[in-house]
Amino acid sequence: MYWKETDSTGIKETERMHDGDGTIKVRPFFSEESRLPINVQVWELDPGVSEGFHTHDDTEEVYYFVAGSGVMWADDREVPVTAGDAILAPPGCNHGFRNTGEGPLKLVLIWGKPA
Repeated sequence: MYWKETDSTGIKETERMHDGDGTIKVRPFFSEESRLPINVQVWELDPGVSEGFHTHDDTEEVYYFVAGSGVMWADDREVPVTAGDAILAPPGCNHGFRNTGEGPLKLVLIWGKPA
């Protein structure tokens, strides 16, 4: 048995994620089916939309940007991001990001508790 999900169904709109600006379109993948100790989502942000600064004490996150451009904040650093870039936010890292481009910023977010 296998499951297939697409990027265009089951989208949830989340406002002010971690006190950021605007609405993020969130598409979870296999949140009920997978037994892996991770979560996988595709996010899409319109220009100017952001995920606010936040920290996870027991979670590691990988942000993989697939379209658009923006800026990611990690601790005290500001890092420009574009399609093909990946950022690792380990536990305790204060982080967030913003779409600074003219079109949508799309990314894959993978997170879970480190072993």
